[in-house]
Amino acid sequence: MDTEAQPVGRRTRNAVVVAIMLGMLLAALDQTIVATALPTIVSDLGGANHLSWVVTSYLLAETIMTALIGKFGDLYGRKPMFLISVVLFLAGSALCGMADSMLWLVGSRAIQGLGAGGIMVTAMAVIADVVPLSERGKYQGVMGSVFGVSTVAGPLLGGLFVDHLSWRWAFYVNIPLGIVVLIVASITLPSVKAAVKPSIDYLGILFIGLAATGLTLVTTWGGNEYDWTSPVIISMTIGSIVALGIFILVERRAAEPLLPLRLFRSQVFTVCSVLSFIIGFAMLGGVTYLPTYLQFVHGASATESGLQMLPLVLGLLVASVGVGQVISKTGRYRLFPIVGTVLIGIGLFLLSLLDNTTSYVVTAGYMVVLGVGVGLCMPVPTVVVQSTVDYADLGVATSGVSFLRTMGSSFGVAVFGSIYSHQLPVHLAEAVRATGADPRVVTTVEGVRNLPESMRSAVTAAYADSLHTVFLWAVPVAGLGFLTALLLKEVPLRDSARMAASDVGENFAAPSSFDSEHELQKLAALVVQHHKRNPAPEVLAESGIPLSHAEAWMIMRVFRGGAEQGSATLAEITGDLRMPPGVLEPLASQLVAEGYLSETLGHYRFTTLGLEMFQRFVGAFRVWMLDRLTDWDPDNSEAFSKAVDRIAEQMIDQGQSLTTGKHAALAATSTQ
Repeated sequence: MDTEAQPVGRRTRNAVVVAIMLGMLLAALDQTIVATALPTIVSDLGGANHLSWVVTSYLLAETIMTALIGKFGDLYGRKPMFLISVVLFLAGSALCGMADSMLWLVGSRAIQGLGAGGIMVTAMAVIADVVPLSERGKYQGVMGSVFGVSTVAGPLLGGLFVDHLSWRWAFYVNIPLGIVVLIVASITLPSVKAAVKPSIDYLGILFIGLAATGLTLVTTWGGNEYDWTSPVIISMTIGSIVALGIFILVERRAAEPLLPLRLFRSQVFTVCSVLSFIIGFAMLGGVTYLPTYLQFVHGASATESGLQMLPLVLGLLVASVGVGQVISKTGRYRLFPIVGTVLIGIGLFLLSLLDNTTSYVVTAGYMVVLGVGVGLCMPVPTVVVQSTVDYADLGVATSGVSFLRTMGSSFGVAVFGSIYSHQLPVHLAEAVRATGADPRVVTTVEGVRNLPESMRSAVTAAYADSLHTVFLWAVPVAGLGFLTALLLKEVPLRDSARMAASDVGENFAAPSSFDSEHELQKLAALVVQHHKRNPAPEVLAESGIPLSHAEAWMIMRVFRGGAEQGSATLAEITGDLRMPPGVLEPLASQLVAEGYLSETLGHYRFTTLGLEMFQRFVGAFRVWMLDRLTDWDPDNSEAFSKAVDRIAEQMIDQGQSLTTGKHAALAATSTQ
């Protein structure tokens, strides 16, 4: 697998990172930006019974694409896959903005979700292609924080667009920004693909997609579109169960299964998977339906409802980051999901008590309880899984937890929506009979706001009563989460996983790669970042290699600088550093004089001694990294050992920056 950072200049690298981050931000925002716009969308397009599918179709499509796109990137290159994902996202956004019915919007959201899933997964791989491992940790943290920002900003931005432009601009805004991403990425992204062809579990993805979609439709349509005992619901339930059974059979035989069933032999993985599902269920279910309460019952504008959601998302943010820091420092985690699931249950129960006379202060307090509960649970599943699985399963286990959290979000929105769609017509019909209000008026936000007080009170009570049932029915799910959390064992955490716990991106479920080496590289980048200084001088001093840092840097640049490995001109070495080639000539001449390099017509090549020094240097970095990954027990995994070798080679390349190149040149000049 080719996962080494490509030699690009800092200006190009920064352009790539900005484009990638903007693409990720757009994709992440669209998970939550529609929350505050949904009441207005339903008022405009009708079809309240399809409300949950505006969110669910996006999540299901995104989940399926995250399972596929990494493999496609390895097969065809990450650059074309990223560009195709952006095009899909832009097409979906344009179609969403033009939607004139709920079914059109739901279908367009699915296209948008495919693009979003592709953007988020390939973005992390592209960063690995252009950023040296020595600097990757800080980029990972910044990119991961995009998910935290989107959780806070999504509902607010959705409200601003609704109030000051139109709900359609919640989608149209993606188009100009996405075009910028497309242009910058097409110019600056390097073309990289894996040397080894991956095996893609098409059948596994197909049948888990069919099962998930079928079960989601059952929970959405049951009791609303069709009676629970109708042939449609019964046949769809049976079909979904059959699809799930076939998925299990397929996974037993797949060369590279989407979700290896052997993982579920571990009680720890099983518990973490259930917890992830419940976290997703509670978080997005609450985020999606609270704006409906705030707008219809409290009379808040879309923007105000976005602001009024801040207690929930800030409680989630603060608790999640705080728990990550505590886990990082202490290695203890079991108490957090136990307390968190209790708070989720209490929060959902408190939200079920909301009526049309509850003050906002009380409502905000209830939201904080739910947000803190979700935040306490959020970092735990990933860090525990990363500490307990073998290296061979690191990618599929980490991504599996993320996959199940997204599935939980999808089911949460669907179940909440099914209950809401069943309850609302009943309660509204009673309110209309009691008040004589126009049935068409009471289904729109503006219509409810403009009702006379004598009518409005009964109608807002109908909405509050409907949401009361929604939140009350979710409480048992939190109870299941509590029982599951009690089964979670306290195990020693790997040091690298503890470092990841303090990373904002991990806390907010930045998508993981299904490839173990990519995940190990992310952890290794955090190890280097936490070291807080360039380890190269330390490695040289401890290994006894008779090279200065400048000489070691130059040898690495010769190894990597030219079209032929181990041979490069000074122009090729300095091409991405924006410095004159002649600056490094004294250093190159010094290495020739010492017998490490030979020079022919401006080409510098390794001598036997130079190749030996390079191999010793790689070995020294390998030892340095293994000292910090001792809890991975690499002796039991040849694949792990090879991955560490490749990481060691990347770690040597500390000199991608102009500053390091100048320091190397100055060091060489001073010794002449």
